Amino acid sequence: MEYITTIGLEIHCELKTNTKIFCGCANVFGGEPNTHCCPICSGFPGVLPVLNRTAVEYTVKAGLALGCVINEYCKWDRKNYFYPDLPKAWQTSQYDLPLVGPGKVEYQLNGETKSVRINRIHLEEDAGKLVHEGSVTKVDYNRCGVPLMEIVTEPDLHSAEETVAFLEELKSRLKYTGVSDVKMQEGSLRCDVNLSVAPAGELGTRTETKNLNSFRAVARSIAFESARQIEVVSSGGTVEQETRRWDDAAGEGYPMRSKENAHDYRYFPEPDLMPVVMTAADVVRIRATVPMLKNERIEKYVGTYKLPEYDAKILTSDREIADLFDGAVALGAQPKKA
Repeated sequence: MEYITTIGLEIHCELKTNTKIFCGCANVFGGEPNTHCCPICSGFPGVLPVLNRTAVEYTVKAGLALGCVINEYCKWDRKNYFYPDLPKAWQTSQYDLPLVGPGKVEYQLNGETKSVRINRIHLEEDAGKLVHEGSVTKVDYNRCGVPLMEIVTEPDLHSAEETVAFLEELKSRLKYTGVSDVKMQEGSLRCDVNLSVAPAGELGTRTETKNLNSFRAVARSIAFESARQIEVVSSGGTVEQETRRWDDAAGEGYPMRSKENAHDYRYFPEPDLMPVVMTAADVVRIRATVPMLKNERIEKYVGTYKLPEYDAKILTSDREIADLFDGAVALGAQPKKA
């Protein structure tokens, strides 16, 4: 029997704001542990958050670059769970009314245009980081409160190759907008893979592999988990709904815990933050800041400047190079010479 692999993604992207989402602490990578935090992002009792407006506008900007609907009204919710990297014992997030609604992203694979539907993009605060040293685990709260977008896709992907091609397009768009540095090696772009296998026309029980921070890890974990589930199902077993961890060094995944559902988090409205209202004028103003993206520039370079497609793709592989090229042409340089 032929089994079809079905994949949906939850992509976490840290925003490149100067300060954190609810306090004035610097939003920078690294530093000595617990030196970029204050009573607010460290979860001291009685403190009150103040929303970072830029984080909201960056999320809207990313949503527009990904072809999404911007919701006029959204609110904040507390996602409750107890874990050492979350000092408040809840994460300020968005549940039923997110900032950004549905959209669709087209990408190229082997000369064919494919697409992935975006379900939603919501804005939340990042958690801290656990540092394991032998038998001791330490907690670094520097990352607590960093503004984080979660981009949730529909289950429109069916292979590791499709998934990586889509993620490359997504990463390019986010990098072009300037809302994130999308440095996977620093954790500012990471991915959870929800995967199931079943005969054509059906959906199987899905597992979620957490915190994949390279395209190589995404591809290898998909290949491993797809083969594992096919073996389980074809031998008459049942796939357990669970959260899994990928060990890139060992080249295999293993279970962490049973998969939570929304009711396990006991979501309820955040009482310390006002809802966010986006007017049509706000959206128009933010849309004007979205630059011409990679594919649009390729079309311009090939169609208007008569460059070979190869040259256009090289020029647009990095926004800074493309901006430099555009600046030279604007000053009167011949495109091919430039």
